[in-house]
Amino acid sequence: MSETATTDTHCPYCALQCGMGLRRTEGAVPVEVVERPGFPVNLGALCGKGSNAAAVLAPGARLTTPLVRVDGELRPAGWGEALDRIATELSATAATHGRDAVGVFGGGGLTNEKAYLLGKFARVVLGTSTIDYNGRFCMSSAAAGGIRAFGLDRGLPFPVADIPKAGCVILVGGNPAETMPPFVRYLRELQDNGGTLIVVDPRRTRTAELADLHLAPRPGTDLALALGLLHLVVADGRTDEAFIAERTTGWPETRAAAMAHWPEHVEAVTGVPLPQLREAAEMFCAAETAMVLTARGPEQQSKGTDTVSAWINLCLATGNAGRPYAGYGCLTGQGNGQGGREHGQKADQLPGYRKLDDPAARAHVAAVWGVHPDSLPGPGPSAYELLDSLGTKVRSLLLMGSNPVVSAPRSTHITERLRSLDFLAVCDVVLSETAALADVVLPVTQWAEETGTLTNLEGRVILRRKAVDAPPGVRSDLEVLHGLAGRLGHGEGFDTDAEKVFEELRRASSGGPADYAGISYRRIVEQDGVFWPCPDGDHPGTPRLFLDRFATPDGRARFTPVQHRPAAEEPDAEYPVRLTTGRVLAQYQSGAQTRRVEALNSAAPGAFVELHPQLAERLGVADGDRVAVVSRRGRTVTPARLTTAIRPDTVFMPFHWPGEANANVHTNPALDPTSRMPEFKVCAVRLEAVAAA
Repeated sequence: MSETATTDTHCPYCALQCGMGLRRTEGAVPVEVVERPGFPVNLGALCGKGSNAAAVLAPGARLTTPLVRVDGELRPAGWGEALDRIATELSATAATHGRDAVGVFGGGGLTNEKAYLLGKFARVVLGTSTIDYNGRFCMSSAAAGGIRAFGLDRGLPFPVADIPKAGCVILVGGNPAETMPPFVRYLRELQDNGGTLIVVDPRRTRTAELADLHLAPRPGTDLALALGLLHLVVADGRTDEAFIAERTTGWPETRAAAMAHWPEHVEAVTGVPLPQLREAAEMFCAAETAMVLTARGPEQQSKGTDTVSAWINLCLATGNAGRPYAGYGCLTGQGNGQGGREHGQKADQLPGYRKLDDPAARAHVAAVWGVHPDSLPGPGPSAYELLDSLGTKVRSLLLMGSNPVVSAPRSTHITERLRSLDFLAVCDVVLSETAALADVVLPVTQWAEETGTLTNLEGRVILRRKAVDAPPGVRSDLEVLHGLAGRLGHGEGFDTDAEKVFEELRRASSGGPADYAGISYRRIVEQDGVFWPCPDGDHPGTPRLFLDRFATPDGRARFTPVQHRPAAEEPDAEYPVRLTTGRVLAQYQSGAQTRRVEALNSAAPGAFVELHPQLAERLGVADGDRVAVVSRRGRTVTPARLTTAIRPDTVFMPFHWPGEANANVHTNPALDPTSRMPEFKVCAVRLEAVAAA
């Protein structure tokens, strides 16, 4: 690449996967970010995280040599020594405790190629069923709800450009004004076109400020809210009976379940006034087409799948599914949260979104991998269950692209579990809080130093392209898996070239629900991404799903009757306040990378607890005072931030910081019975004023 050339690529952060350009520079940071106005998702717009993404490429911000623990300390080592140590330890664990005692934990930020090869490595080389990834903490309830209703999970079954063409959008538990700012243009365009925006959030966030109507339910009551709205729709005779008859099943039972949730009862449960409930139902039904978009708020609950189903039921009952500019969608969080769960790093899945317990799926993928179907292990434990078993059932762990010391629920306990392992190996760009506990740390390439595909929140497969060489001493995750596979007796089948891995992924996914067989690197570049499913080279891709039929055996969408139930942990006399968690504009996920960027840290330098002035007055707390947040799982101390934008019975903490400010010390690992999603979004706490030092 010439010094003035620009490489077209994508942001390393959220699932919007904004297009950007990278231009070489002469400074310590080898490239600068420039606009890429031609990419259709963001049209050149970037948030502060994207604009400053190149800062993590600076040598001082990242790892450049393997580290091996000797006499309790991490010390620099050569690649041969580090890989030999990992291979030896994993083999010894399998020999002593069985193959399932070796665990693999991946990440929703890994490229499709990495996620695919990591799943193959676990099942073919290690022969372990113990593999899952942090996307279980992000998308699993929405995925389960989508599969339950439609027979298929794709975050958005339509392009983001369709959103402004709807007549009404209900956004439930999402704050894209801070989590993915370039997305906000679609909400503004919706309103400019005469459409209405309803935001459901216990806080009056930057996104809620944009809404035509803001509903502020108590955390953990989104299911009751959706049922109350459906009750009103039925009672007012606003259902689409023709659509229900022609394209759905299960309506009578679902109707009866909704009618049991009287609006007055829903008002008492949620705290949302009845006039606002009626206004929301009227706005949604008055629109010619309408959408419901959910995010982590309703999904990260111990009833998240049922909550998603309730919102889908509202769409189906009003005929807002399976036609243009209408439907249910999920705002995926992590950069490859969609593709990351499609190709094999999830505990129960094989590439192409095939089920691991399906004999036909096993036979197809085994043939691509050149192994016998019976050699593939069965489904394993979900992410939290895997982490909770460390040091007991799981004795050695290979972790790639995740930081559970900060991001896992009940994080203090998970940190103890990680410390109890016989052996921990971590592949990461930086020395994260989790990597600091490892026995071996491998420095791996990051977004601008490698080529690979990701799948954004629309189901658009895009290509991140290498713009700069990695520093000496850094290798790609694909090279890591190749080196380990060779040492463990599998010298073939683990290519280091991303495009060759993708070609194998295409064959493995062929015929599956997430069919990439017709997608190539060339087509992605020529078409600014290709929407799956795309079964062959002549297929145009599928920007809009379900227009003719749903992906169920009979082609009909399925209603699911659901009932509201309380959160796993409700407030009581000892812990009288609800805690909910989320993100802030300048930081991302566990903060492992963004906390190393000066511009972002100056904008969001540390954690805080957000509380209403009425609650602060009862505690005798002023803005900026240090406050202890205490739960059944731990204690944290952070400055208070007083605001009337939050309910008086609720407090909010962002989850980007480790140590005494780690919000996930408190979060409850109670699991949704279907998705195995932990209940991040609501738990019971008390607050205590902390005397000044």
